[in-house]
Amino acid sequence: MESHVQPKLIIHGGAGSSLHGKGGLEAVRRSLHTVVEFVYSLLLSGATASEAVVQGCQMLEDNPRFNAGTGSVLQSDGQIRMSASLMDGASGRFSGVINISRVKNPIELAQFLQNSPDRVLSDFGSAELAREMQLPSYNALTDLRLQEWIQERQDNFQSTMANVVAEPEILETSNAGRGTIGVVALDAYARVAAGTSTGGKGFERIGRVSDSAMPAGNYATSNAGVSCTGIGEDIIDECLAPRIVVRVTDGMSLKEAMQRSFGEAHQNKRDLGAIALDVSGALAWGKTSEILLAAYHDGEKIGDTLEWTGNELIGYC
Repeated sequence: MESHVQPKLIIHGGAGSSLHGKGGLEAVRRSLHTVVEFVYSLLLSGATASEAVVQGCQMLEDNPRFNAGTGSVLQSDGQIRMSASLMDGASGRFSGVINISRVKNPIELAQFLQNSPDRVLSDFGSAELAREMQLPSYNALTDLRLQEWIQERQDNFQSTMANVVAEPEILETSNAGRGTIGVVALDAYARVAAGTSTGGKGFERIGRVSDSAMPAGNYATSNAGVSCTGIGEDIIDECLAPRIVVRVTDGMSLKEAMQRSFGEAHQNKRDLGAIALDVSGALAWGKTSEILLAAYHDGEKIGDTLEWTGNELIGYC
């Protein structure tokens, strides 16, 4: 295949309430920009959109600051259960794992399942697959997440959700956060892919299923790709990712599709965010929450949304 398209890339590390202090902001910016820089270089050297998405998700899963992979939040029983999905727009295939424990990179299992007749597995099936793939057992627990859980347990699980970014100062406050990571890429061959991974809400009922391993929260076609973050139930209720992608497929510009979809989400009092790109190379992001931790490469430079606190629902370039 001949490459003829300028690759584009957008990633996120969650959405939620304000970042604590400038130190938190700069640390998160460094983390996101490092991933964008590395993954964009892969796209420039000919990586497919799916390969780039998986690599980006792995890097974000491995960063204990974000709620996915290492640094995932604990559920009500003190266990970590992670979910992740990958959708390749070129093949039109969605694959994912739901509530998997003891693996380092849930996105790897989603990638493996792309070529399987059974493409979405829940907890037992995911664990069985990890054994078949001979993935080493891995403990994703960090001290900060454990402290967060212990503190919350002392408060009898008052919080609806754990914090979006794991930072020491956060333990003093319990403002809710909505942590997920996601990557959407357009490669040099005009293919689109999206990946999303999460540790869940934190403190949730055992067996709760996140939007991250559903098309509702992660969707791509040959026209566009979207990864969502925020309150999973709100994303599922809006069916947000497919809603945006279908609108683009039906002829709306990405900007219009985002504007319309986020207008509806805002009206419905949803708490969520999303990153998106289309096959023409347009990039967009949106939020109904206070902040969205997103960064992107527009082909010329890296930008981010960390200081975007305005009331407008979407941004684009």
